Amino acid sequence: MDLSVPDYAYMFGFLQADGHLEKGTGRKGRLTVEISARDSHVLHEFQRLTPYYSNITERTRATNFAEVHTSAIWTLCALEARTRINELGLPYGRKSRTIAPPRGTFSARDYVRGIIDADGSVGITEAGFPFVAVTTASTAVGLYVCLYTQQVTGAERALNRNARDGVYNILYTKENAQRLAAHLYYPGSLCLARKQAAASALSEWVRPAGMRSAPRRRRWTEQEDRILLRLNNDAEAAAELGRTEKSCCIRLWRLRNGRARMPADQ
Repeated sequence: MDLSVPDYAYMFGFLQADGHLEKGTGRKGRLTVEISARDSHVLHEFQRLTPYYSNITERTRATNFAEVHTSAIWTLCALEARTRINELGLPYGRKSRTIAPPRGTFSARDYVRGIIDADGSVGITEAGFPFVAVTTASTAVGLYVCLYTQQVTGAERALNRNARDGVYNILYTKENAQRLAAHLYYPGSLCLARKQAAASALSEWVRPAGMRSAPRRRRWTEQEDRILLRLNNDAEAAAELGRTEKSCCIRLWRLRNGRARMPADQ
């Protein structure tokens, strides 16, 4: 499972968000993924990518959302496979808050697409605007998605847990959603077919005449971050960088608290 390979990176992101790794006694245990039967094609791709025996079954039951719901379940028991997936960063047992992006080299946009396919949404809002949304309980994954998307679209997002259920709801709309969807759901990419169709539909939206567009924020460079950290003073940094004191204060706080990536030489 080489995560520099796009399909494996996608698969791992999907497993982190929607998979469950169970450790039994001795060499026993299993990895399971249960999704709607309409999306079972992606489980067959996971089965194809995995050089160990696994099986896919279906079950029909009542849920909170439908009286009759049919799901597909992929089950993998091989110890060697489970060990590899665990080493890459899928913990045994409860993992929603503890998962994190892989430490080594991995295909970033395919990994992020796997997270979104499993724990996100792509579509059109009731008001008719394109959107891409991600829901995660993991601070590490939420921060990575925000930083990666900022590189792609220029849109900054602050991480704040939802007061109701303690998860992060990260939302991108309009042109930012269009850019992100086009970047992630590229032709030939492994993904949920319905979300790829939704991503393609986003490109058809055109901003109505007269609708104001928020100016794109001036992105911070590593050199500016170095100056900000060296001066460690909002007023002095604002004067040298040609920014407002408020923006310097917020950026410095984000750097000091791990909400923004430190310059390479720090």
